[in-house]
Amino acid sequence: MTTATVTSTGLQALAPPGQPDISYHPDHEKWQARIARRQREGNLPTSIPKGFPGKLTGDLVWDGETIADNYDWTFVFSTEHLAEIDRAVAHFKGLNKPLGAISQETFPLPTLHTQLRGLSAELHSGHGFFVLRGLDVDKYTREENVIIYAGVSSHVASVRGRQDHQFNGEKADVTLTHIKDLTWSHDSKLIGSPAYTTDKQVFHTDRGDIVSLFALETSASGGASKLASTWRVYNEIAATRPDLIHTLSENWQMEIFEKADAPFVERPLIFHFPATKSTPERLALEYARRYFVGFGALPRNPAIPPITEAQAEALDTLHYLGERFCVNTDFQKGDIQYINNLAIFHARDGFTDTPDKRRHLLRLWLRDAENAWETPRALQPQWDRLYKGITVENEVLPLEPYIRSSAGHRPR
Repeated sequence: MTTATVTSTGLQALAPPGQPDISYHPDHEKWQARIARRQREGNLPTSIPKGFPGKLTGDLVWDGETIADNYDWTFVFSTEHLAEIDRAVAHFKGLNKPLGAISQETFPLPTLHTQLRGLSAELHSGHGFFVLRGLDVDKYTREENVIIYAGVSSHVASVRGRQDHQFNGEKADVTLTHIKDLTWSHDSKLIGSPAYTTDKQVFHTDRGDIVSLFALETSASGGASKLASTWRVYNEIAATRPDLIHTLSENWQMEIFEKADAPFVERPLIFHFPATKSTPERLALEYARRYFVGFGALPRNPAIPPITEAQAEALDTLHYLGERFCVNTDFQKGDIQYINNLAIFHARDGFTDTPDKRRHLLRLWLRDAENAWETPRALQPQWDRLYKGITVENEVLPLEPYIRSSAGHRPR
């Protein structure tokens, strides 16, 4: 599969008044010009903020060019593992319970459980990502693939996060999302996220502790999945542009696309946790570019203050350093990918579909209470909205794609 294809559907959002010259798709020349202009203006901090590390160390500091030399991130299911998964599917279906009841107990994996728990430790204390490989998705129905995905994932991280608060117009706890190009079946004027297009997705994080993707089908060409170490990118910025660590650690006005009392929340993009007696020093990143520049049907709300030139440069710097240090995980049909969302950020190349081969991923936002990192205080309300109050009765794992409430057009 080629990784060179980069396409754009042209769903550019109109910039609000006063916004710097920046859009969802980064422009390298504009980034370089902004760097030169800001450095000429001077008065930039020459040291990192007090308390932040000069350099992070450990397995989470890796470079895409060399990580394969010492880390094999692919766990391939054996014949015995696949048979155990089949038995778990049969067991769950025999219970006649709703999909929201999928758990370690209702989807038993007596042999795989210990290995999956070890992989959860790798997410939180190791290199921060891994891929499960070997499932034959064509062997199963759509519902069975959803059961397998949620069931296997429950052994990696038992808590599923809420990705939407409604389904078919009614209140619901939607914990599974389909990532697929919907421009061919929906009015593109209603789409406010690149997840539902063939566009390149720039580097970003999702929500929650763990982001997982399950490939039901890959594209005809393009669509490479790219991961980058937040810690490696931090080290580069701290060494070369410490002023941007100040920018990233100060409050930003992040738009809230979900229904909320206010149009935005103020918080930093990076969070530092000093070492304690029980935990090592950690740094977390949580952001998405479209929350500051908009995309398609969801331009940045003009009621929110425009971002600054420093923030525009920081957004581009995160993206281009992500590109520089990333690894392509060679995402294949049937693969299930898991990443530590606080330590790894991700992107994808644009792609091309054909009528008989359309890229189709399923996504879960997960949390493992046993291994989870401390949640940054500024993110706790968001984490509560993700993970609290989900019930088996209200949980929905949709079998078909739809546009989430926070990713579609809404009147201003």
